[in-house]
Amino acid sequence: MQLNEEKAIRRVMDLISIPGGSGSERAVASWICEELQRAGVPETAISFDLANRKSPVGGETGNLIIRLKGTKKGPRRLLMAHMDTVPIAVGAQPIREGDWIRPKLPTTALGGDNRAGCAVVLTSILETLAQGLEYPPLTLLFTVQEETGLRGARYLTASKLGKPSLCFNWDSRDPSSLIVGAVGASNLSIRINGIASHAGAHPEDGVNAGVVAALAIAQLRKTGWHGLIRKGKSRGASNVGILRGGDATNVVMSLLEIEAEARSHDSDFRRQIVAAWRDAFETATDSLTNAAGQYGSLQFTEDIRYEPFRMDPDSACVRAAKAASEVLGLKPIAQSCDGGLDANWMAAHGFPAVTLGCGQHDIHTVKERLHVPQYLTACQVGLMLATAQHPA
Repeated sequence: MQLNEEKAIRRVMDLISIPGGSGSERAVASWICEELQRAGVPETAISFDLANRKSPVGGETGNLIIRLKGTKKGPRRLLMAHMDTVPIAVGAQPIREGDWIRPKLPTTALGGDNRAGCAVVLTSILETLAQGLEYPPLTLLFTVQEETGLRGARYLTASKLGKPSLCFNWDSRDPSSLIVGAVGASNLSIRINGIASHAGAHPEDGVNAGVVAALAIAQLRKTGWHGLIRKGKSRGASNVGILRGGDATNVVMSLLEIEAEARSHDSDFRRQIVAAWRDAFETATDSLTNAAGQYGSLQFTEDIRYEPFRMDPDSACVRAAKAASEVLGLKPIAQSCDGGLDANWMAAHGFPAVTLGCGQHDIHTVKERLHVPQYLTACQVGLMLATAQHPA
């Protein structure tokens, strides 16, 4: 089972060259469909769901789903990756320098996150078909809008997948790292309504929304509920990410909007973090009045972006990923990560997926690059998993 490395490298560079940020994945999906049909995949096996119509940001297309019957018996397998890139990678022009693929321009990221994952999944099936290899029933899933809150996976029409038993997701760096668990996260939208007044003539008539926020954030920091959070054996994190407010320096700030987040591998502890934040902002709002005894008001909204998950290290899916990696001489290590993955929502849909690496380095930055040997190793792992040619 030999991999055509030249074609695999050309494939990932072609994919990287296609602009396609979150919500603008149509051109990427069309290119993938053309490659599949050119290889003999029937049009009837290719479909899209309506994830973009359910997503609050809309988007050009839903998730791309390909279902193949297979040429030998076995449980259905799913191979997946997300098609979108972060905005800074849109317009990237990849160039190869030795063992690395980099962006040509110093102002863009590469977009290897996650076009490298897409290329691995696509290479796995194209090599299988080109070499005439036997394979079990397969589902290929290319999701949208991963970079804006895993929305493609969240709004996935799971009934279109064909009930796969073993699921594999490519969206990481090291091919020997098997991510079997990930953190859960909530986004917090906080709106503080103060009372405007002239900051010079009558500052006492105002309630400054910025001061309310400062009191709350200071309290969270003092009590250990902001940043890295450790409470006994429980661990988590929270962050103030965005603040918007104010009209002029001579007006007491009447409105401040804050976007924040809370994370933990423990759902109950994440809820404690959110509760601590809500209490801090409610207390701060109730502690500040103007000269007339008037208070500001608070709107505090939680959006659960994804729940944490943890796969059984002895599950058939994890064992298959380990076996395929070991055949190639890797020393696979099962571990958890502190970022969200499409795998979070796959687990929620009832299809837990191991996330594997495909050579991405320094993602979301202008220093992003793709390590070609790691990418090619990922393609070999994908080919083995697609064809089930590994020890049980």
